[in-house]
Amino acid sequence: MLAKNEVKFINSLKLKKNREQEGLFVAEGVKIVNDLLNSGIKLRTIYSSRNFQLSIFNYHIDVIRIKENELNRISSLNTPNEVLAVCEIPQYNLDHSKLKNKLSLVLDTIQDPGNLGTIIRVADWFGIENIICSPETVEVYNPKVIQATMGSISRVKVHYAPLPAFIKEQVDSENKPFPVYGALLDGESLYESKLLKHGFLVIGNESKGISSDLLPFLTHKIRIPSFGVPLAGLDAGISSAESLNAAIATAVICSEFRRRK
Repeated sequence: MLAKNEVKFINSLKLKKNREQEGLFVAEGVKIVNDLLNSGIKLRTIYSSRNFQLSIFNYHIDVIRIKENELNRISSLNTPNEVLAVCEIPQYNLDHSKLKNKLSLVLDTIQDPGNLGTIIRVADWFGIENIICSPETVEVYNPKVIQATMGSISRVKVHYAPLPAFIKEQVDSENKPFPVYGALLDGESLYESKLLKHGFLVIGNESKGISSDLLPFLTHKIRIPSFGVPLAGLDAGISSAESLNAAIATAVICSEFRRRK
């Protein structure tokens, strides 16, 4: 049986300030926990209501068998999924030299946890190793973000940095112009743009787009053309429909980058 203090501690990790103080986060579900077991992220404790099969490479992790009603008490899910793990927040060093020949995502104030989690899944699918987020972007170890990644958090490194200074440092460290792509409604069609295999792809806030202080750093302004009903008075490539969801737009653009590659 779980002690009251243990239940209280695990539930306290639902709050950002406690995750930061303890350096821990919670992950739930068989798929996510199995992916974390096979990653470089360290798991402290696993709470399982069934015969969860632990990887032989992680035999040293404490596995505590609990009843289903106990899992309900510590879970963030409406329907708890068999297993919950308390994990250490990894510390990643952001090495500019390792970014110069790769495509990386730059997220400017993405606020919806589901969007961030899905973008991490998109990055994983298209082989993008690093995501750099503005400090205002939702915290990656928010339980809703972790759940939305469906395990991709174990393979994609997420960093936080003041974006203008970060991009400027990367651009200044290059001997040649460093491509910085920005998704904008008034950009050049994605399918007509020159896309290189490396650079930054900047995705803006869900409602406000890319911040004005980042616009001067963009070397390529791109947009996903719409093939729907055009908005009156505008080009055929701009639709009367609302702009695409940030995660969907990221997936479309990354797919085109990889197709060109």
